[in-house]
Amino acid sequence: MTTLLYGLPAAGLVEVPRDAVQVSPLVPGARDMADLPDGHAERALILAPGGTLERDHVLAQALRTLKPGAPLTAFAPKDKGGSRLRKALEGFGCEVSEDARRHHRFCHVARPEAPVSLAEAIAAGAPRRVPALAPPSGMWSQPGVFSWDRIDPGSARLLDALPSLAGRGADLGCGVGVLAARVLASPAVTALACVDLDRRAVACARRNLDDPRVTVLQADVRRLGADVGADLGDDLAGLDVVVMNPPFHDGGHEDRDLGVAFVRAAARMLRKGGACWLVANRHLPYEAALREAFALVEVKADAGGYKILEARR
Repeated sequence: MTTLLYGLPAAGLVEVPRDAVQVSPLVPGARDMADLPDGHAERALILAPGGTLERDHVLAQALRTLKPGAPLTAFAPKDKGGSRLRKALEGFGCEVSEDARRHHRFCHVARPEAPVSLAEAIAAGAPRRVPALAPPSGMWSQPGVFSWDRIDPGSARLLDALPSLAGRGADLGCGVGVLAARVLASPAVTALACVDLDRRAVACARRNLDDPRVTVLQADVRRLGADVGADLGDDLAGLDVVVMNPPFHDGGHEDRDLGVAFVRAAARMLRKGGACWLVANRHLPYEAALREAFALVEVKADAGGYKILEARR
């Protein structure tokens, strides 16, 4: 039996078959549901994302890939979209039964013989050009990607503060490539590795950064070079510069260790004397981790709730 699994549910939340096919864009190596044929799968378990366009896109893709009559279970925390799942599934013509446990709402359906509005939901959550990301022509983005339809305020602050850079660099947590495009504006930049965990962001960045100097990778930045004896590879070792707007939420909850892990990853990638430029919300205490990993740390700007830091190895 082919079971599709979207997301990484907490242990014991649902029973996941050992051979379930992971289809989340946030899991490196996962399959892309968009590439799966209609009526292919026999079961789906969906840890539904919170955003409306993204959630409906995922549910519609899952229903498209399921055989008629095949079971689908969609679930989410009650305060992060779980209470809205029933209505979303009913909008596709599903008859829904519900239960709740461990602060999650679970919706169980059988794939209708003729579900409705799937094509519309798939199109609404698909990649598209967003003018606000790079007026007037825009950049490719997709609902569900971080700050998918506008430039994040922190990234905007860093864009204003970045000097003209040079040498080999990396953009960690690159998203669709907003920061990277600014870095690449300098002809002195000879190579730029762009890394993001989100497969959708990686695909958009590859479309947006049409430049022979660019390599775009899907990877968990926290793991790059973290294991004993791990090889960073030529694209991410001995760099001159790293830029980043590190995440500080995981699964909807603030996790300050995420940013600390990004700081340590940048330090592993940089050569002696190499520079890391990053933006962070003012309340995030990254300075201790920076001083532990870098020889020099300087606050270049502090305004509007954000701080820009430069750290040198």
